[in-house]
Amino acid sequence: MTTPSPTFAELLACAVTDAIHLETRDAYSAKDDAYQQWLREGDLPDDQVRARWGSWLGLAGDAVRRGVRIRRARVVSGPLSAYVRYEHAITSALNLAAGEQVRWLPRDQAPGDLFLPVNDFWVFDAHTALMLHHDGDGEETRRVLCRDQHVIARLVDAFEAVWEVGVDHVDYRPR
Repeated sequence: MTTPSPTFAELLACAVTDAIHLETRDAYSAKDDAYQQWLREGDLPDDQVRARWGSWLGLAGDAVRRGVRIRRARVVSGPLSAYVRYEHAITSALNLAAGEQVRWLPRDQAPGDLFLPVNDFWVFDAHTALMLHHDGDGEETRRVLCRDQHVIARLVDAFEAVWEVGVDHVDYRPR
């Protein structure tokens, strides 16, 4: 009998000290209703962000209140894609409001010796990784759980390298 993989919510709920997330894509699901609204209207009011992502605010907020440090680093191209401009527009009302710390790294400002994995990922307490695979249109196609400590150490190193040179969200000015 096989044991089902834990869900993302279960992984975050079990985190004790930290959860890190590296995002490297310039676009994710264009089918997202909130993104489509933002494209049409040029804005997504904070109350709508909270209503749309209330589950994330609760899940991440619970983890932060337990003492889990959640950090998200985004590597972005310039000029920013529409999707990344949307992410930037909702980061304060969503990610920061949940207690996350967020940094941005423009690709053209990345050090030449920065080497990154080809997929976005989460790492929980430096012992469990969740690799996120996407298709060319930004749709998530699968998630792969990894507990190989050699791989996880490399993921953590990559994240920390981005974090070190990234710009804090409150100081980042999109181009």
